[in-house]
Amino acid sequence: MAYSAWFQCVRGCEGHWSLYEVIYRCPTCGGLLEVIHDVDALRDRGPLAWMRLMDDRVGTTNWPYGSGVWGKKEWVVPDLDDDNLVSMFEGNSNLFWAHRLGLQIGIEDLWVKMCGNSHTGSFKDLGMTVLVSVVNQMMRSGTSPVKAVACASTGDTSAALAAYGAAAGIPTIVFLPRGKVSAAQLIQPIANGALVLALDTDFDGCMRIVQEVTEDNSIYLANSMNSLRIEGQKTVGIEIVQQFDWAVPDWIVMPVGNLGNISALGKGLLLLRDLGIISKLPRLVAAQAEKANPLYRSYRAGFQEKMAMQAETTLASAIQIGNPVSYEKAVKVLEQFDGIVEQASEHELANAAARADRTGMYCCPHTGVALAALFKLVERGVVRHNERVVVISTAHGLKFTSFKTGYHEDTLAEVEALDANPPVYLPADAKVVRQTIDRRLAQAA
Repeated sequence: MAYSAWFQCVRGCEGHWSLYEVIYRCPTCGGLLEVIHDVDALRDRGPLAWMRLMDDRVGTTNWPYGSGVWGKKEWVVPDLDDDNLVSMFEGNSNLFWAHRLGLQIGIEDLWVKMCGNSHTGSFKDLGMTVLVSVVNQMMRSGTSPVKAVACASTGDTSAALAAYGAAAGIPTIVFLPRGKVSAAQLIQPIANGALVLALDTDFDGCMRIVQEVTEDNSIYLANSMNSLRIEGQKTVGIEIVQQFDWAVPDWIVMPVGNLGNISALGKGLLLLRDLGIISKLPRLVAAQAEKANPLYRSYRAGFQEKMAMQAETTLASAIQIGNPVSYEKAVKVLEQFDGIVEQASEHELANAAARADRTGMYCCPHTGVALAALFKLVERGVVRHNERVVVISTAHGLKFTSFKTGYHEDTLAEVEALDANPPVYLPADAKVVRQTIDRRLAQAA
């Protein structure tokens, strides 16, 4: 069966465009585009047959289906030539049973989706494999004007773009807000050979400039306003359901910034419903840092209008975004999923991450935002103790060493480190060492 997909206006304007065309917004209204699949054609295969096919592909070395994204190729970019596909076998990240943490907060069935266990250390790999693969096919066709790919980033997007661009041999350009990206994130695109431009502005300023620079179509825009990214990222929701043997959790909690990720999460789950694979939808929680909370402010006002703001400096630097481009898509998804938007202060997010770390995780500050939001919802009785909850961890904690170090040295602004665990410096004296160990074990008893 031949499957197909195309770009279409998210607001419902007439017209559709090829996925291999350089276009990001609707020519009629200026709204964002989304990828639409021929679901009637996909229904040619029944739910059980789709589930069996997807399960058989997990972990295989049969190119390209071992990837968590490309194992679902018919649902992503069905007509992409396998020879043009650029993959690091992304996805298939583990679903961690956070049993100890769940017991502490009173949730019997708490899971954390470890999207940071990926090639560049974040969930952005899921979307970038799709975008770079499509660009690779466009450039190899010999008819495309595209010469390079560019993005504005708070760190993780630039790392993913640079890595996948390097694998494909495609020049990449990244725009970063100077001094607002961790050293571990900054070095990733540098190491992969990207042209790294550190601008004296914030993410929103970088986003404005990259849109101007890419207007002539010779440089392809790789931010999440490009719906190709969403197609890869939507597989995280599909993968969660698949890992539960095609059962749907009650809640999925995700940290959000530019809002492409929550839009993608909903898109994947809606596809499963449309294909008859699932019959219910989970409730979604979008979690924001208090200092960069435009979606939360809008939610509190009933989504009557987009409330863009000047984002303040937050430890959750990857979601330090005041004017999210995927706002319309996110609101649409949250309304369909009876969604909630919650926020977390610097103190709350840092201590939530540390508390999770003490149970075996190693959380980035953005995962801390999601966990802090969950803790609040549990305390208020919104999330009930017998419900299955999945928190999406968007990046690996190793990218944020200074955040971890600052916490355990108790030097983070606006944070009282409740679980600080600094090293103990002692003389090389066995008696003193033993006394120190005994005191610590007695305190822990």
